[in-house]
Amino acid sequence: MTMKIKFVTDSVADIPPHLVEKWDITVIPCFVNYGGNSYADDGVELIREEYYQILGTLEDVPTTSAMSPDFAREFIDRAYQDADHLVMITTPAHLSGIHNAFRLGSAHLPQDHVTLIDSGQLSIGIGWQVLAGAEVAAETGDLQKTLAAIEYIQRTQQVYAGINDLAYLRRSGRVGWAAASIGTLLNIKPVVHVERGNVESIARVRSFKRALDKLAELAQENAPYDKMAILHINNEDGLAALKERLADILPDETIVGLIGPALGTHIGPGSVGFAGITKGWKDAIST
Repeated sequence: MTMKIKFVTDSVADIPPHLVEKWDITVIPCFVNYGGNSYADDGVELIREEYYQILGTLEDVPTTSAMSPDFAREFIDRAYQDADHLVMITTPAHLSGIHNAFRLGSAHLPQDHVTLIDSGQLSIGIGWQVLAGAEVAAETGDLQKTLAAIEYIQRTQQVYAGINDLAYLRRSGRVGWAAASIGTLLNIKPVVHVERGNVESIARVRSFKRALDKLAELAQENAPYDKMAILHINNEDGLAALKERLADILPDETIVGLIGPALGTHIGPGSVGFAGITKGWKDAIST
């Protein structure tokens, strides 16, 4: 029996608005707190470009917070109104309270109509799981095939980033995200790999140009790609430089944009990263 499967995620997923609309995805915003106020990361209360222009000038270190379960419930209920099944994919539970807010916010629904997934990822690494799942769900209406697609993308996608300024991780108290191997040497530009909820430093270089070189090398090693995203935080030059290095392997479906404030607050301006899904992923889940 075919099902109408709808997707719910959080704003850390960095899914572009046109794809949110295309696949009818519900995105629940996280919050960024500064100046005595909390702002929803929804593109209305908090506009990414404007936020990054002021981030480095703020006296108090901004913080981020998960939505409340009641807040999440409002979005979840609206999504469920015309769905046979909800698939909810979130920021890793051990990094944020978002996953728990989704769990509590959906607890009143029939649990056999809801699947809650810890993405084990950040930024578009979450987003690709949502988008791949939504694509398969629209094509098949089959829950098991949809979940198989999500699991495959979660297990095989390549997600890497170059961190330009470790001061933001240190100030936010989130250095532990990238393990002790990064250290606190603020002149180091670490290249990190995100996998199964862990953020690990795989290279430490002395210039961001070398970080971009390493990112390009990693991307080339795992080509060819079916889908790719290159995201940045207020670093158009770094974005352009990485795109140029990857010109020969960028697929037709390539997303380019800004990392959202809920994550960008912690890793800081200047960072650039990519997330890619290799070719053949649909064939792999159908075998």
